[in-house]
Amino acid sequence: MLKKLHNGFITDGDDDNEALLMHDIARLFKKNFDRRVHSLGLTRSQWLTVGTLRRYPGLSQSELAEKLDVEPITVARTLDRLEKSAWIERRPDASDRRINRLYLTARVKDIVGHIRALALEVRRDILTGINEQEHKELVRILKKVKSNLCEKAGQDHG
Repeated sequence: MLKKLHNGFITDGDDDNEALLMHDIARLFKKNFDRRVHSLGLTRSQWLTVGTLRRYPGLSQSELAEKLDVEPITVARTLDRLEKSAWIERRPDASDRRINRLYLTARVKDIVGHIRALALEVRRDILTGINEQEHKELVRILKKVKSNLCEKAGQDHG
């Protein structure tokens, strides 16, 4: 049962609590994906790092840590392991030699394609039974929720 507030709705029970549902969905998605990507020898922190660098090539270590919402020292250890395995490379920043920019290596392009295919499989699985219109509505609502959260935090929507 929903209890109406002046600016929207809030739920009375945990089963209908949208924040808990989103947290559970994200946790379960990651666990499901972990199982599929395990054969590639990647840990969760590594595949999250690879995925983030695929989307945002050239980030600095501190920018990457911010995107991943972890401490810079945590990112440093993950980057060291990925660099040792030739998954990423550090390149000096053109204007500040204290900063390295992070890029995926050419050798992992095919592997990244495989990782994306695995992610698509997981997305297909979790959207079973949801039609196209429901999917569009779900995405629209989630974008609005993200926008609201970003605005409250004073962040851009990236």
